[in-house]
Amino acid sequence: MTAKIIVFANEKGGTGKSTLAMHTIVALLRAGKKVASFDLDARQGSLTHYIENRQNFAKEKNIPLPVPEHTCWTDDIAKIYTLRGQIEKVIHRVDAIVIDTPGAHSDLGGQAMVMADCLVTPLNDSLIDLDILAAVDGDALRIKGPSHFAQTVWSTRQQRMLERKPPINWIVVRNRLLYSKSKNSQNMSILLNALSRRIHFVLAGGISERVVFRELFLKGLTMLDFRDNNVHVPGSVSANIARRELGFLLKNIWGEDLFSDKGGAIK
Repeated sequence: MTAKIIVFANEKGGTGKSTLAMHTIVALLRAGKKVASFDLDARQGSLTHYIENRQNFAKEKNIPLPVPEHTCWTDDIAKIYTLRGQIEKVIHRVDAIVIDTPGAHSDLGGQAMVMADCLVTPLNDSLIDLDILAAVDGDALRIKGPSHFAQTVWSTRQQRMLERKPPINWIVVRNRLLYSKSKNSQNMSILLNALSRRIHFVLAGGISERVVFRELFLKGLTMLDFRDNNVHVPGSVSANIARRELGFLLKNIWGEDLFSDKGGAIK
């Protein structure tokens, strides 16, 4: 068994990397997969705090909630181990390794990207955030060329080729979509579809803006935990739509449906 390495990366903070990484982890765990996770942003520690909140909630409510084998990458660890070495320790005994990277350029994030089988880049649905992927002509609304993060991914692809590794499955997902259609949203669709063909990434739908994602963080819960006893996750139409959106993203990441029924529930 060799684990699939899934890396969440964007050189801009606040795009929802940790939230989507956690939902991916829980989806895989609930699908019966063994998962190891790495938080490379020890200063912010969003994924680490999410997992800690989950463990505390499970203990408080006395309910079993699946958690990954987790490592928060600190300076002390870095003095002794390399990231590649740590990943090699677990890669043959888990099904998936999920890595959350810092929201800025870092050597550690770059190392993770080179090892990624699947690279997931959440992108806030804003022309401002699009700037990390492409330089855009504001008058003609056309792409002038790839921007800094896209160039980083290109360099990563070149390095993987030199190491004779398979190509990265690069997925871009629009995050915090607004319910109402706007000119900004329409422009984002046009530009991202054109850019996906130009620099070769999969545009995996989008995740709508919902306050519930931030509320669930404090309990360490996800939209995929709603079947557990004593876990009260919204069962509204909005929540069901959120699970479908997540299901589409997860299918692109894993290559097959992780959801076990039409309602979007995971066992």
